[in-house]
Amino acid sequence: MKNLNSVHLNGLRALEAVGRLGSLQAAAEELGVSVGAVSQQVIKAEAQLGLVIFERTARGMIVSEAARPVLFALGEGFARLSAAVSIAQRKDDTILTISVAPVFAARWLVCRLDRFVERHPDIKLRLDATTNLINPALCDVDIGIRVGAGQWPDVKAELLLQQEVFPVCSPEMAAKLKKPADLLELPAIIDGRAMFSWEVWMREAGLSGATLATRHVFNDASLCLDAAIAGQGVMLAWQTLAAFALAEGRLVAPFGIRARTGFGHYFVTADGVREPKKVRDFKAWIREEMAGTLTLFP
Repeated sequence: MKNLNSVHLNGLRALEAVGRLGSLQAAAEELGVSVGAVSQQVIKAEAQLGLVIFERTARGMIVSEAARPVLFALGEGFARLSAAVSIAQRKDDTILTISVAPVFAARWLVCRLDRFVERHPDIKLRLDATTNLINPALCDVDIGIRVGAGQWPDVKAELLLQQEVFPVCSPEMAAKLKKPADLLELPAIIDGRAMFSWEVWMREAGLSGATLATRHVFNDASLCLDAAIAGQGVMLAWQTLAAFALAEGRLVAPFGIRARTGFGHYFVTADGVREPKKVRDFKAWIREEMAGTLTLFP
């Protein structure tokens, strides 16, 4: 690493920040220095590297073609440095930080957290609700739960639950249904961001190629569920989304036909790192709770 002696670290930080944020102003705000200071650091670092990193144009600072791999590597390097600092500062093992999608948090997890606290009163929970994939090795998150194929790079993915989908509707609508084909007479509520289509379930029900008339399209599964509860149509739901409304009787899953999507709920943890006890305790508790959820789906 002797080649690092020829370039100032502050200059490399300036290059990475400008490249990632797209402007001297934004980089200056993040680094806590003036725009002029960032500009000087960039110029000096370019001279020390012997490479033009940014082309100065009327549109601003544009990354040169030759510099793209350099900035990519700098971004990875500073992310790992940031992770090292976070790990060093992570002194309180009684705080468990969990990253989950907002719909999973709102429709399944939050209403159960008291039971975890009762079992582990020494652990305080911190919930980060986001759909962005996280790498626990590079941030202060201890564990994530995500839906997908489980083949994300640079993390450890452990299957929690195979995702199965099925129609749900209000009890009033369900009372009119005698056979799966009767669903075709109902208006559909569509989740515009879903990773699957109605064909997944239609195929399982022997209705491949059939379609429903769309009433609403939302970009949030929670809104779809609320519309279904309100009797506005039928939606294609999955276990963790619909469990609470089914248990309360606000929704009905007619016919008992479920179809696997090929996706699943996965624990996401740091790859190659021994999991702390608080993470192992949380995973064991989640598995117990999930087993209880599955009893709602004969």
